[in-house]
Amino acid sequence: MFSDIRSYVDAAVARDPAARSRAEVLLLYPGVHALAWHKLNHWLYRHRVFGLARFLSQLVRFFTGIEIHPGACIGRGVFIDHGMGVVIGETAVVGSDVTIYQGVTLGGTGKETGKRHPTIEDGVVVSAGAIVLGSITVGADSKIGAGAVVIHDVPPGSTVVGVPGRVVARLGVRVREADILNHGDLPDPVGRALEHMARRLNAMETELRAVRLALQQTPALVADGGTAVEEARANDYRI
Repeated sequence: MFSDIRSYVDAAVARDPAARSRAEVLLLYPGVHALAWHKLNHWLYRHRVFGLARFLSQLVRFFTGIEIHPGACIGRGVFIDHGMGVVIGETAVVGSDVTIYQGVTLGGTGKETGKRHPTIEDGVVVSAGAIVLGSITVGADSKIGAGAVVIHDVPPGSTVVGVPGRVVARLGVRVREADILNHGDLPDPVGRALEHMARRLNAMETELRAVRLALQQTPALVADGGTAVEEARANDYRI
């Protein structure tokens, strides 16, 4: 137990540039407090002392803003940064060296029994506000973008963004420690699609302006065609 708690402190010192010392992390980091208390709560839960385990977990939630069900399995070297609003369900499994930011939910999708919460494998980064639902597996060394909603299995080494979550990159290699926290640089496929649509719309507007100008410079046409042009001029359509 104490070895695991030491690994949580070491992880916070290694991954948080604001951490000045291990003593500061041990005394002032709610993520470390919640994980440390979870070790005791999980021991009680495994020994079927369910009531006391749940009571202590709710007490920890009150003081830290982090809710970890006593039944959840948490590995070594996990770092919960800030942590407010983090929820980890009963059957969730969190591997070693996982980084979880504030507002993350590892939850279920209904009233099913058995394994109903996600498995987060080693080295995964779950960014702020992300939601991972159901009995799915997020492969090792993957990145879940901020605000993503993940409801399907994620292959190892993947980058997932959007609602619902979509795999937008497959690294295929282990994420280097120097790059593990660059979750602000994840690609935005929705933004790229909107930019493409805006460029197409500008091109269409330019073409329609050219057609309108050509019609204004064309002599009066005959029959129905001329009537249509005169109506367009009268209405003075603006593109």
